[in-house]
Order: sequence, then C-alpha cells, then structure tokens
Amino acid sequence: MEHHSFTWVSAIPGVNLLPGHVSTALLVLAIIVFFVMRANSQRAAAQDSAIPDDSLTFRNIAELMVEGIIGMAEGILGHQARKYVPLYGTFFIFILVSNLMGLIPGFSPPTTNFNVTLALGLLSFTAYNFFGFKEQGIGYLKHFIGPMLWLAPLMIPLELISNFVRPFSLALRLLGNMTGDHTVLEIFTDLTKVIIPVIFYGLGTFVSFVQAFVFTLLSMVYVSLAVTHHGGEEHGHAHH
Repeated sequence: MEHHSFTWVSAIPGVNLLPGHVSTALLVLAIIVFFVMRANSQRAAAQDSAIPDDSLTFRNIAELMVEGIIGMAEGILGHQARKYVPLYGTFFIFILVSNLMGLIPGFSPPTTNFNVTLALGLLSFTAYNFFGFKEQGIGYLKHFIGPMLWLAPLMIPLELISNFVRPFSLALRLLGNMTGDHTVLEIFTDLTKVIIPVIFYGLGTFVSFVQAFVFTLLSMVYVSLAVTHHGGEEHGHAHH
C-alpha cells in the first residue's frame, strides 16, 4: 500500500532512479529467489525428502504451494499438466507476492500498475499460442476456422478478436481488483488507524490470493483450449 507517494524502495540510492513498479517488482523477484533457495537448501538437508518438516518451514510452504498448483493444473490440463507447472506456478507466485506487498505500508504493489499487468497478460497470450503451435503445428490454426469450413469467414474474425482481447482482459481484471482493494485499505487505514483496518487487511490478503489464483486459472484454461486438437481430442490422450 502506497502512502502519500512514499515508498521504501525510493529511499535506496540508485534504485530510486527506477520507476516504482519496476523497483518493487525487482524486490519481489529477490524475495522469491531467496525463498526458493532456502526451500531447496532445507529439502537437501532433510534426511528423507518424503517426510515433511515438523514445523512450518520454507520447504513445507513451498511443497504445499507446488502441490496446489500441480493439482490445479492437472484438473485443467490432465496428463500433460506437469510440463506447464513451472511457468504457471511462476505466474501464481509472482502475482501473489506482488499483491501481498501492497499490504505493507510504504510499498507500491507492481500489480497496481498497468504496465506490469499488461506484460503478464501478453506473456500468458504468447505462451498459450506458443504451446498451441508446439503441440499441433500448423493444425493449431484450425481453432480459428470453426467446426465447419463454410463458417470460417464468420469464425475467423470472432476468434481473432476473442484471442487478442484475452491479454487485456487478464491485465485489466488484475489491475482493477488490486487497485480497488488497496485503495479501500488505504482509505480505512487513514480514517480509523486501528482495529477496523485489521478486517480489511484480512480481506486484502484473501483478495491477493484470489486474484493470483484467477489469473493463473484463466491462463491454464487458455492453454487447455490451445493444445486441445480440433474436434476435442487432446494430444496427451491419444497415447492412452
């Protein structure tokens, strides 16, 4: 949450020359890298990697998040889900940490800047089209023609518009929800100072998780639509 345009990163020499959303995004990246390194070191130090730690550790948190993302991916993408988990798990973790940064006074969350959310939306758009072509080759273009060839003149413009709208839809949904959430939190914090803001901090945490989940879920759905062969048969199922 940004208070009176002051952010902690703006107080760091050199970093204050960068736009606020860029410097905070770099901080988010540093937090994620530190978290992953600690989780990996704890997993490597464990006597049995199949047995979770007794207390809440970086490793336990990481394993819970990975299991959750794998479960979501398998529910949407089926047998071929795991190869998409690294990318879409990164989406989820980056957006979640960025959202949560906005709950800390003196930090401006990257996800309240349209440049960041649009970049995420365009990356999602590029990824599912890439996976579609990789999975089906030139046959991927059949998705834009429709079920019958004579419908192609009608379906092609509609499908192109539908696809090109997706990155903007993802970007604006994330931007609007996070901007609104943090604005409400900032207003009530300034007005009431104590007690009441606690409720909105809880709500803000919930919204942060939900928006990271929604963005990742929709991105996975787009991949599922892209890699499904024309006629409804998934490539992954053709071998079973």
